[in-house]
Amino acid sequence: MKKMFLLLLLVLGIAITGFSQEKTEEFKPNGKPLALIFADFNSAFSDGETSKSFNITRAYLGYEYNFSEQIYAKVVLDVGDPKIGAFDRVAYLKNAYVQYSTGNLKAYFGLISTTQFKTSEKIWGYRYIEKSFQDAYKFNSSADYGLNLVYEFSDFISADFSIINGEGYKVLENDDYLRPGLGITVNPVKDITARVFADNMGDEVKQQSLATFVAYTGEKLTVGAEYNYQKNMGMEDGHDIFGTSIYASFKPSDKVNIFGRFDDLGSETLEGEDDPWQLSKDGQLFMAGLEFSPVKGVKVAPNYRLWNAADAAVENTSYLYLNVELKF
Repeated sequence: MKKMFLLLLLVLGIAITGFSQEKTEEFKPNGKPLALIFADFNSAFSDGETSKSFNITRAYLGYEYNFSEQIYAKVVLDVGDPKIGAFDRVAYLKNAYVQYSTGNLKAYFGLISTTQFKTSEKIWGYRYIEKSFQDAYKFNSSADYGLNLVYEFSDFISADFSIINGEGYKVLENDDYLRPGLGITVNPVKDITARVFADNMGDEVKQQSLATFVAYTGEKLTVGAEYNYQKNMGMEDGHDIFGTSIYASFKPSDKVNIFGRFDDLGSETLEGEDDPWQLSKDGQLFMAGLEFSPVKGVKVAPNYRLWNAADAAVENTSYLYLNVELKF
């Protein structure tokens, strides 16, 4: 708590300094509610068996408010399946933060969005269909309690530094460890984005993460590739995971996108063992589909997926999905 209190004083100090140097003219405080809903219907086929389900996978409900030209706040509830016990839906506080902006600097404090995979998730662009690689395979949480500073040196390069609890937004801090991280984003030429991010957490056994990413984002074609590595996952010695994700989308018209993705997730084999330590979760994902946007705020995406398990004893599973996003 002492560390978090010191971070809060730092942010307040930056804000006070900014107010003493800048004046806002004719600014009117303003805010608006926000809602984002993900739903899907899917059928799974494996070893001659078929299962079907309809899901409201996520409902984000919140409010954002501009107190001034420098101070902005956002609160978001995440309503979804907790995948524990008999609960069908549980509401979590996903975001509750204050943002301060001055010049090329932005500071976020509170329950913030993490930065480890934020850029790659934005370029992947289909969060309502599937999480980006690091989020899907638990390299990091999409939100956490802490502080994030982002500085844009130029159109060419920016950097972000964060200190977060490390447990994610669903768990309050339950240990003495914080998770500092540093990211560098480079745009060497138009339409090219490259990024590297590293963080660590722990004491005697440290969990360390490395995320690398490069993408081309043209007017009609987008292509991205990333490699991710996490050493000692959960601060367990030797529990290393790693993998690549490659994705692309093509926009033949204003209302239609064609997309595809390939993931390859693996884990390290511990000394004295024959198989990787998380063999049951390792494997490859193949995905392809179409996205239609008939009106603003509505997206519909029929798609096919194949999960090829790394464990040879497990049958492959095919999926047919119809994903829907509503934003208003």
